[in-house]
Amino acid sequence: MMVNEIKSATNEKMEKALKNLNESLGSLRAGRANPRILDKVLVDYYGSPTGLNQLANISTPEARMIVIQPYDATAIPAIEKSILKSDLGFNPSNDGKIIRLLIPQLTEERRKELVKLVKKYGEECKVAMRNIRRHAIQDLKDSQKEGLITEDDLKQGEKEIQKVTDDEIKNIELILKDKETEILEV
Repeated sequence: MMVNEIKSATNEKMEKALKNLNESLGSLRAGRANPRILDKVLVDYYGSPTGLNQLANISTPEARMIVIQPYDATAIPAIEKSILKSDLGFNPSNDGKIIRLLIPQLTEERRKELVKLVKKYGEECKVAMRNIRRHAIQDLKDSQKEGLITEDDLKQGEKEIQKVTDDEIKNIELILKDKETEILEV
């Protein structure tokens, strides 16, 4: 493998790790309505588990309310059952056409738990970034041993991969800081 191919593959893997972090953080409840917290809710729709976002239009008309409007009104009981079974802690109410979820105010204790969870996700992402860096540098060393790249290319590639890793870790820190601020905001 050449240096540019290794760098490109490394960037791709790091972007995926960052995307996973953002998805994990997006599903955390921060005390205000966010349709993404329902992304992992699966509804037993005619015998097959189906994502809630495929069965209904999900919107947030108010800061503390999520409105779910199923495309098929007969799915309302199944949707309510799935929301109750999920560990989100919502109590759905419906009027026969739409389901409303009121988002309760977070307690200080729950906010602190969520901040710890955010930090845990961030640490896991940083570890993933470092592992990606280690594999990329190993690929560079292997390429150098095979005579595909020179020692100068190896050193330059290591520097570039380290710089990308440092930039991504700074990016993770910013994302975590924003999420913590969002969670601690009353």
